Amino acid sequence: MRLSHRDPFPPGLRGGVIALGNFDGFHLGHQAVVGRATAHARDDRRPVLVATFDPHPVRHFDPAAPPFRLTTLDQREALFGVAGADAMLVFEFDAELANTTAEDFIDKLLLERFGAAGVVTGADFVFGKGRGGDVVLLADHARRHGFFTEMVAPVADAEGIVSSSRIRDALAEGDCETATRLLTRPFAIRGVVEHGDKRGRALGFPTANIDLGHYQRPRYGIYAVRGHLPDGRLLDGAANLGVRPSFAPPKELLEPHFFDFDDDIYGQTIEVELIAFLRPEAKFDDLEALRERMVEDCGEARERLGAFRFGSSCSPSSA
Repeated sequence: MRLSHRDPFPPGLRGGVIALGNFDGFHLGHQAVVGRATAHARDDRRPVLVATFDPHPVRHFDPAAPPFRLTTLDQREALFGVAGADAMLVFEFDAELANTTAEDFIDKLLLERFGAAGVVTGADFVFGKGRGGDVVLLADHARRHGFFTEMVAPVADAEGIVSSSRIRDALAEGDCETATRLLTRPFAIRGVVEHGDKRGRALGFPTANIDLGHYQRPRYGIYAVRGHLPDGRLLDGAANLGVRPSFAPPKELLEPHFFDFDDDIYGQTIEVELIAFLRPEAKFDDLEALRERMVEDCGEARERLGAFRFGSSCSPSSA
């Protein structure tokens, strides 16, 4: 279930435990926060809600910021559900919410509107006008108003604290292995398959063209990928992600070619996992040279996919 913070709140969800954060990416650290909220809720037989902000506050204050999202709302809803959430609570971030003081956020939203019995956050969570609220303020209000809070410490590995920034940096470098490890699943781009210029089909490699939307831009290049169709089918493939330097005009797309597959999926929403980076984009002198390299890329992609054993993300049909 997806709820806006402005919607009438279902009575059956009042008195719940709220996991509060942005949770873009829903990585190991985010999962720890939601895991604690779920544990509290199950122990006390209460509903658990996972809250997120959309658009991201950064996008509200800086509309021209480069794309940086790791997940869409649909992806987050599916991931939260798998983690045990009874509902996803979306704080629609606009001027009104941006000007809500931290105290009013607690008193009028968390308590009055949602009737929260408890709130679980990460250690660095801040909220309210001018980022005026933090875990200390939240705990102080909890003592005075009779709800509980828990601050979950960051999750770290040998390289440091797990964060969305680390994942974005890994993707920008084409480091799918690190991104997958921190996310606990491959980074996946979800979008509607668009009609293209059919150049791939003419070369014997039909592709499903997907706009990159607001996603963080991974390193341009060729990837081994795995596609999820709405009917539940999983497809292995190779994809170009970038601006297609061999063709004019440049157009930024994700173009997966799925092996042994030629169904019409135009207009369908699919999800494409980036499993392994194979090589940077390159411009070829002629189409035959490009076709020969695509044959090599597909062969390497098959090998990398055959060796891949990590778990998969939620398919479009599970959202």
